[in-house]
Amino acid sequence: MFKLLIINPGSTSTKIAIFEDENEVYLKTLKHKSEIISKFDSIMDQLEWRENLIKKEIKKSDYTLDELDTVVARGGAGLDPLIGGTYLIDQDLIRDLRDEKNASHASNLAGIIAFNISKGLNIPSYTVDPISVDEFEEIARLSGLPEMPRKCQSHALNLKSIGRKTAEELKLKFNESNLIGVHLGGGISVAPLKNGRIIDVNNANQGGPYSPERVGTLPSLDLAEYIFENKPDRNKFKKRLLGGGGLNAYLGTNDALVIEKRIDSNDQKAKLVYDGMIYQISKEIGAMATVLKGDVDGIFITGGLANSNYITDRIKKSINFIAEVYVYPGAEEIKNLALGALRILNNEENSLSYNQGKIKNEYDKLFGGSN
Repeated sequence: MFKLLIINPGSTSTKIAIFEDENEVYLKTLKHKSEIISKFDSIMDQLEWRENLIKKEIKKSDYTLDELDTVVARGGAGLDPLIGGTYLIDQDLIRDLRDEKNASHASNLAGIIAFNISKGLNIPSYTVDPISVDEFEEIARLSGLPEMPRKCQSHALNLKSIGRKTAEELKLKFNESNLIGVHLGGGISVAPLKNGRIIDVNNANQGGPYSPERVGTLPSLDLAEYIFENKPDRNKFKKRLLGGGGLNAYLGTNDALVIEKRIDSNDQKAKLVYDGMIYQISKEIGAMATVLKGDVDGIFITGGLANSNYITDRIKKSINFIAEVYVYPGAEEIKNLALGALRILNNEENSLSYNQGKIKNEYDKLFGGSN
């Protein structure tokens, strides 16, 4: 029997779990208040704090770190574009996470924490289907400026796992289905999955709908003018875009329950902002339906905000003409991280090295490797 520690940090929480083979025997969600998170200048500054929180929680449990066979981390947004699979965490991978090479996101902390813990125990650490899994069709990379290609970053692990569940519900094979996946969390990913591949996505850090914490797509010229005129501190401004935007910026909170209570109390500002987010999510789903040329077998909605009937009911009313909508509240990221590592431990497949999994795409050849 294998014992696995799973680490999954999000923007406002850190989930940890212990599995004995495929069975989850311990689960803890450490919630982080906005006022505490706001004290850190950058996400990477949270590293030591979050690692210590994890170790303290394990000590409170009936388990010890010494029992573990491996530590499994959520894949970081800072990684280079990769093929799907399970990766052994090594120094090359850690370097890009620390440097936040491609994006700043709480997920970048997971691999570093897993590596730190596993190194002291002399056991391997892994990450499964990271955020940077890149299955874009080449046309999706075009942005309008060759030096700024669109990047494939998404909640890949959850989109693929819930995609499999939706395909099963539809009595289809995942790799023979066309789906639109919607992950609603601190960030929002809307992706068309063609034959099991995420061929486009809005990239929750840089575009699409605004979310509880992120700004989504901004007017580019206005953004440029704001930066030149105000000359904001780089790290603080990125932190505002990724953590202080969206619902936080408009309403001073990212808590859906608080906002819905305000709406129930006839707060018209809260209603407009909340409905605006729903409007943008629905519009993005419609756009992704065109990527599949309208050939959509089903649409699934998942993530923490999928627990809100206010949100899901209104999205359904806007998009149910496209295809049937399935709602799976929460996420199965923890379980699927465990299953990915177990496939390695049970010798069902081979792990990949970071450098081995990096993709080469046609865009780089055509436009001088600007991606």
